[in-house]
This record gives sequence, C-alpha cells and structure tokens, in this order.
Amino acid sequence: MALIKFGGGVVQMTGSIAGSTFARNRYGNYARARTKPTNPNTAGQVAVRAAMAFLTTRWSQTLTGAQRTAWNLYGTSVSMKNRLGEVIYLTGFNHYIRSNIEYKRIFGSTIDPGPVIFEIPAADPTFAITASEATQWISVTHDAGMAWADENGAAMFMYQGTPQNGQRNFFAGPWKYFAHICGINGAPAGSPSDHAVVTAIAEDQRQWVYARIIRADGRLSEPFRTDILVAA
Repeated sequence: MALIKFGGGVVQMTGSIAGSTFARNRYGNYARARTKPTNPNTAGQVAVRAAMAFLTTRWSQTLTGAQRTAWNLYGTSVSMKNRLGEVIYLTGFNHYIRSNIEYKRIFGSTIDPGPVIFEIPAADPTFAITASEATQWISVTHDAGMAWADENGAAMFMYQGTPQNGQRNFFAGPWKYFAHICGINGAPAGSPSDHAVVTAIAEDQRQWVYARIIRADGRLSEPFRTDILVAA
C-alpha cells in the first residue's frame, strides 16, 4: 500500500502503486521499479507467521475484555509516526501484536495486560557497536543506567543488517534478529557485550544494527540504529 501526501500536487509518496515503488532517503524522494520478493519460507519467516497467528487468536479468544480495553486505551493515548512522518494512532490490537511478536518468539510467553503508562520507551542515546571479522562478533554498547536494564521482564532486541560495501551511506534492510539483552533488577547487564553475528562479516564492510527496547509492561520503543566499518 502506498501513502501519498497532497499539497500543491503530490508532495510526498511512499509505498507501491502498480509497477513502481516510491520511497525517500537522505537525498530526497525517489522511485524504482517494484520487485516482488521471493518467499523462501526460511525458519525465521515461519516463526514470525506462527507467532502472528498465535497472537491473533489469543487476542480474540484468550485476552479478557478488560485487557483488550486497556490495550485500546493505550493505542488512543500514544501517538506514533507513519512513513511520511505524520502523527497516527495505532489500534490496541496493533500494539498488542507489535509488542508481543518478538517477545513470544524469543521468550515463549506473552504480555497480555495493556500498559497503563501512556508513552513508548525512549531510545538509548549511547547505543553503539563495533564489529570484527576475526571473531565474527558484534560488540554492543548500551546505557546500563536506563530503567529497562534494571527491570525484570524488560529487554533490548537487536537486529543485524546485511553487511554492505564500506562506501554505502544508506541502508533500509533486510534485517535479522541476532541477540537480546535482558533487564535484570538489581544487576543490569554490563556494557559492552559481545554477540555472534547471524550473517558473516568481513573487514571494511559497513555493518548496520538496529534495536528496540521493550518494557515489562509491554511498551515497545521505536527502532534506533547505528553503523560501523568492520574491523579485521
């Protein structure tokens, strides 16, 4: 689905219409021929689809009316931004799926009560990485003083982008989940921490990583990212 912003004509567009895909990067708006991605049914894709089906059924058949109402109230109280940068409000169902799909895949459980704090978690301004071809590790720096790090049930999920040529300055995917850091009350995880890559890396490649923070009450942050040139 394409999103179009009208002004004195069309001033911004994102998404696909017919055979064209419209998007924007740091250099401005652009259009390219639409390509249909392959569907290799990887283990990751199968897991995501299974989690989505499970959560959809759980929303309608397991959550209580009060729990669904709480998620809906959270949705109407928390503003988000779409791909055009416009303020939108997601439904409670959208937030429930958004918050729980990775939580279910990684921890095997769900967060069913709706949040009662009406704000999403802040991004970690210290988030940074280094990466090494020799070790095939990505070392992640995070702020262990943030509230989530001292909270049981909270976590930071991290995703590795496909490594690119070093001169590339923009990356929009694909991404693969590769690690998480759990919040622990009274004993936050140390920083930096080392994590094995899921896609092999080589010296002088540019590596992107993005992360999201989830609080124990189900509030999920917007993604925040960083990149680095891979060391030897």
